[in-house]
Amino acid sequence: MPLAPAIANRLLAGLDAAAFERLEPHLEAVPLVLGQVLHQPGSHMRHVYFPTTAIVSLLYVMENGASAEIAVVGNDGILGISLFMGGETAPNWAVVQSAGESYRLAAPLLLKEFALAGTTMHLLLRYTQALITQMSQTAVCNRHHSVDQQLCRWLLLSLDLLPTDELVMTQELIANMLGVRREGVTEAAGNLQAAGLIKYSRGRIRMLDRAGIEARVCECYRVVRNESDRIMRPQGPPTVR
Repeated sequence: MPLAPAIANRLLAGLDAAAFERLEPHLEAVPLVLGQVLHQPGSHMRHVYFPTTAIVSLLYVMENGASAEIAVVGNDGILGISLFMGGETAPNWAVVQSAGESYRLAAPLLLKEFALAGTTMHLLLRYTQALITQMSQTAVCNRHHSVDQQLCRWLLLSLDLLPTDELVMTQELIANMLGVRREGVTEAAGNLQAAGLIKYSRGRIRMLDRAGIEARVCECYRVVRNESDRIMRPQGPPTVR
């Protein structure tokens, strides 16, 4: 399979020509495998990642081993926002949810670019706001909506970041992402399959009817999608009135 170009990442594609020219020679193409841990709480980040065909889950893991997904990062952004937001270490786990490709960049190079206080800084800050929106809405969704609705939201957000309509993911991993019991995911996936919306077999989930899933999902998916599209729309530096 040919390597995805750097501009397959929406954030890299949003850089101005001068910034991209400065960073491109230092972008290293790397494969990301399912279950790979890219960072964990307290670890120093030596690199940031710009996924192209991979998806990375940001997870919080409790002392008893229970976990829940906070957000997903894919071809829409960057893994490692705490680096330029003032933190030297990662606050959570970052685990590859869907295998694929990514570009990575040495942390000092990104910090140097961010310190120029130009369009790259504004782009990264806009993406951070979009990611915070996703985190906030995920917390609301996990508290107030059914497992069926959460699964629909998770499927749509994940598949938005992939060039295909299929995910390779076991029910146990989905349960860990959503922070629910595996039995709940089994029932929810069964409901979607019975309705002809997905096909689930041997750890592969294929979306058959996107419109049907969108009709079934809670408002959280659209809130996250609309905010991301609005914030990441090309624009100049903010103006002060």
